[in-house]
Amino acid sequence: MAGERILIVEDEPRIAEVLARYLEAEGFQTERAKDGREALVLFRRFAPDLILLDLMIPELDGLELTRQLRAKSAVPIIMVTAKSGELDRVLGLELGADDYVTKPFSPREVVARVKAVLRRARGPGPRGGRYTAGPLTLDADAVRVFCGEQELALTPSEFRLLHALMAAAGKALSRRELLDALGEAYVDERTVDAHVKNLRKKLGSCAERVETVRGVGYRVAT
Repeated sequence: MAGERILIVEDEPRIAEVLARYLEAEGFQTERAKDGREALVLFRRFAPDLILLDLMIPELDGLELTRQLRAKSAVPIIMVTAKSGELDRVLGLELGADDYVTKPFSPREVVARVKAVLRRARGPGPRGGRYTAGPLTLDADAVRVFCGEQELALTPSEFRLLHALMAAAGKALSRRELLDALGEAYVDERTVDAHVKNLRKKLGSCAERVETVRGVGYRVAT
């Protein structure tokens, strides 16, 4: 949707400029922060719809900034970094990042990722309705999740993951099926485990509803 706001957190001016130029050409509004502390200030002032976040930034690094943002917001986060190791990627996803891009990258690919994550954030997908599994309730039309009477704050990726599982309650879904539901064509199947781990933390006493099916994937117990 034209006009959506993207906060670029990047300490390399050339890279930040290129990302901003490509995003603005697609109709997005952008702001740039060169370090983690400036990003927190701009987050409050600019109210971004999505954050492009380099891991290796001064002041607060990308992982610590993600921790602080996730304590207060479910804003979509795409990590953009030169750190390509699986441990770094999975840690970022476990902290609540929605996607992960490694340098060097194509600016067009980053724009495509931004659009894909924002599409996921706008709504749960084609299937609406209300789903329940014991005390766990998901309202796909209102985009709300409850464990008993307590409403839970999930990221867009966590919501879509739980939506897919609850829409198929009692059925085991493979990691590939869950990646398809997430729309994450660029990451390997093991990143689903990171999303599930993070989701279970958010679900609290309802976490036991999300079961691991060895050799297959996951299911929500009815």
